[in-house]
Amino acid sequence: MTGFSLSDLEAIVAARAASDDAASYTRKLVGRGVGTCAQKLGEEAVETVIAAMAGDAVELRKESADLLYHLLVLLHVSGVGLTEVMDELAARTGQTGLQEKASRPAD
Repeated sequence: MTGFSLSDLEAIVAARAASDDAASYTRKLVGRGVGTCAQKLGEEAVETVIAAMAGDAVELRKESADLLYHLLVLLHVSGVGLTEVMDELAARTGQTGLQEKASRPAD
């Protein structure tokens, strides 16, 4: 198993976003703002679903990596830390998913 974590990726995203490297894809995405980052995340989500539905494990792995990267970029530009997301997930583990969903306010 790899020692690389989502926290490591979050740190890389933050460092590249703050860099002055004109060749940095991360810097370019962040510079385009939340809308572009959200759109890119959506594209990667669709590609991940397509790979899963095709039963292509190799493409699913690759698209999942892209999806996680773009999620962390979107979180970064939105000012939401991975720790906050993990805390939210941890808070939900004390009950079943159906219980958690039922406890949400109606829209």
